[in-house]
Amino acid sequence: MRNLFTQHSVELHRASAGLESLHGQVEQLVTLILAAVARNKKILIAGNGGSAAEAQHLSDELVGRYRADRRPFPAVALTADSMVVTCIGNDYGFEYIFSRQIEALGQEGDIFIGLTTSGSSRNILLAAETARIRGMTVVALTGMKGPFKDMADCAVVAPSEKASIVQELHLHAIHLICEALEPVRIEL
Repeated sequence: MRNLFTQHSVELHRASAGLESLHGQVEQLVTLILAAVARNKKILIAGNGGSAAEAQHLSDELVGRYRADRRPFPAVALTADSMVVTCIGNDYGFEYIFSRQIEALGQEGDIFIGLTTSGSSRNILLAAETARIRGMTVVALTGMKGPFKDMADCAVVAPSEKASIVQELHLHAIHLICEALEPVRIEL
């Protein structure tokens, strides 16, 4: 068992050694968030499975707080309303659970942040296409594979192809976003 732990830790350490480009990508995303919020726009966030949990975690930190009291950011996790997700999934199909919500809630100038470790989750890709049609900024939090990173306006790419490592680095990116939005660093 310790061999498995060591192997995973070595892979995480190897991926962590390449975080300089991720840091620049997160900085670009923070700039986009601040610009959108300054124009009274909102952030819609989605993912599947573990990425759904991370989408909700990011939304919670933006609306609530990270460490310090600050102005809340208008963010919605499209994964959080189980009734809407199951209704759309049942009536239209699972691939439309996020794009349908973007049709209802997304407005020009808003931001869509999609999280997908594979970069090819069909419902995230359809949501991104719908966001683009609505004039929204599309942001990808993804791994090194799949088409999502190439169709996004801003891509935060975890330097790994292993889903668990990608998710761990996405959580790191989420906390970097929150650090950057703390009031001691940036006043709104």
